Amino acid sequence: MNALRARMIEDLQLHGLSKSTQELYVGAVKRLAEHYHKPPDQITQEEVPQYFLYLAQVKKFAPSTMNVALCGIKFFYERTLHRKWTILDLVRAPQEKKLPVVLTIEEVHQILACVHRLRFQVCLSTIYACGLRIDEGVHLQVQDIDAERKVIHIRKGKGGKDRYVPLPEPILKMLRQYWRTHRDPVWLFPSPYGKEGNPAAAVAPFHVTGVQAAFHEALQQSGVQKPATVHTLRNSWATHLLEAGVNLRVIQDYLGHSSPTTTAIYTHLTPKSTEPANQTINQALKNLWH
Repeated sequence: MNALRARMIEDLQLHGLSKSTQELYVGAVKRLAEHYHKPPDQITQEEVPQYFLYLAQVKKFAPSTMNVALCGIKFFYERTLHRKWTILDLVRAPQEKKLPVVLTIEEVHQILACVHRLRFQVCLSTIYACGLRIDEGVHLQVQDIDAERKVIHIRKGKGGKDRYVPLPEPILKMLRQYWRTHRDPVWLFPSPYGKEGNPAAAVAPFHVTGVQAAFHEALQQSGVQKPATVHTLRNSWATHLLEAGVNLRVIQDYLGHSSPTTTAIYTHLTPKSTEPANQTINQALKNLWH
């Protein structure tokens, strides 16, 4: 499996997939091999669909988890082993139609006020105020900040795409003040474990798990009763822009979405978009009951 794993990772890198996606895809193939107790290149075409039935019926995998497993396994057989298995085209993960959780502006403030460690508070505030994915926020570099134009250059976002997002003045001031506490020449959020213990020479930014843990702890302390995650900050930012009257096409560009259909989900999350319909329905029904 080691040689096959190395080949697959090389193929994933050549296709420009992110480190986190690489890990998910390799893990999916590893679990398939462990299930059948043999190397994945010895697994037959007929065995793969049976494995997905096992994931759905026995392991009760969520549709999103099933989809990741399917994408990883398809990549391995089609790209790494160059096997065109038509049976894989018949495997489909069930589609979820769940709307994302959204926080009000007040709830965002409540949660961020409960983040007590400075580096996490600055990072989470930046993620919300600029509508970033967690990886994008953590991996921000000093060179990405254009203070003159008040924008952040997001490099190699999802799908390997670059984009610019607005940089609010309060966040720029916050980032400057925080940067002075470490003065790393590269990273805005450097790992505290630098070269030879020198935080001013960090080899990488801090890990996303620390940001996730800080958010979860703040959520518990805030009293906000919603199943929010760090990604909820991005969803909330997009919804708040829509409520403020920002054009959906502009929000799509800021989010880095390829399709307007993806961005359009936020129209279902804002009360302002449903207000006219509610008023019409209320008017039509007002004399129905006496």
